[in-house]
Amino acid sequence: MIKTELNELKKLYTPKKCSITRMAGCYVDGEKNKKAVFSRSFLSLPEEEMYKYLDFLKKALSGNIGKTAHTLDFTNESEKQGGQQDFLLKLRNSKLEDEGLLDEYFGRIISSFEYVGNYLILVVHDAYDVPGKTADGMVNDDASEEVYDYILTVICPVDLADAGLSFDPKSGEFHNRKRDWIVGMPVLGYLFPAFNDRSSDIHSCMYYSKDAENLNESFIDMMLGAIEPMTACEQKETFEQIVEETLGEECSFTSIKNIHEEMTRMVADSAENNMPLTMEKSDIRNLLEASGSSNEKLSTFDDKYEKVVAEDRPLMMSNVFNSRSFDVKTPDVVIKVKPDRTDLVSEQEVEGRDCIVIELNGDVTVNGIKV
Repeated sequence: MIKTELNELKKLYTPKKCSITRMAGCYVDGEKNKKAVFSRSFLSLPEEEMYKYLDFLKKALSGNIGKTAHTLDFTNESEKQGGQQDFLLKLRNSKLEDEGLLDEYFGRIISSFEYVGNYLILVVHDAYDVPGKTADGMVNDDASEEVYDYILTVICPVDLADAGLSFDPKSGEFHNRKRDWIVGMPVLGYLFPAFNDRSSDIHSCMYYSKDAENLNESFIDMMLGAIEPMTACEQKETFEQIVEETLGEECSFTSIKNIHEEMTRMVADSAENNMPLTMEKSDIRNLLEASGSSNEKLSTFDDKYEKVVAEDRPLMMSNVFNSRSFDVKTPDVVIKVKPDRTDLVSEQEVEGRDCIVIELNGDVTVNGIKV
């Protein structure tokens, strides 16, 4: 899924536009006990409560693509009868009206989700009448293409509010505030089926994790039966290792500067494309070739790549490339340069020593003082 598809769904989550048919929930304590279970029509909620629940749901659709939001593909095994995807289909098709299925669903989540403390599981069912789009991208509400039938699940922490004083307007006095259990924003959520190309895709789901570096891989495997994604940090480390392993002694300041400039060009060329820019094996090879790597080093690329990458997965450009800065670091000095002004920095030999040389261009300040 891409950002525009997430935003399209998120815009539905207002009391006026909302078409959510039903909501179910399960409150779980720190010992994995079900403390409360409920199921009700969503549109019958008081408006103030509805706003709160919609905020939780919108948060799960607000992730950063490739970092906190990932489109996960189900394994072939999970799509077989009795598999995780097969179970999600049954739950979706029940429209959350089967109490037995809901009880089993909450049980599966509780056994798969590792969390210290109390939490609330919320799941909603919705049927979105997807409006058509004209050739120029304009939405046509009168030309519906399909009904997107889906469920969205979020898991929210429940913590005691901080102790404190509160003001009583009737008495005009401050009194000790009662410590209530407060539901926080979700730490995890998933949308099934995925809304790919503005259409239902039962072979994948959209997964949200508040912590970009801890995606809860065991939950993805046990509960969803989906292929685990690489975290943003893992993607960055993988790319850096591929470059270092391939270039070897050719991995110099100039070669990395050339790679940075080539990636800057790639990002600029894709600026008008709504799809996230990704790099597969062939793209990384082309990148190294365009940056001036020798044929000798490129001849070893396939072996080096397979050594570093266990599974051939595309890397998100936003995870491996810093488009806001070109950084040079030594043990004692850090240099940050605007990504489009790498021409101001070069490697030169000065008085017999290897140096990073910065061209002085315009005003110069030291500790805020113009010199």
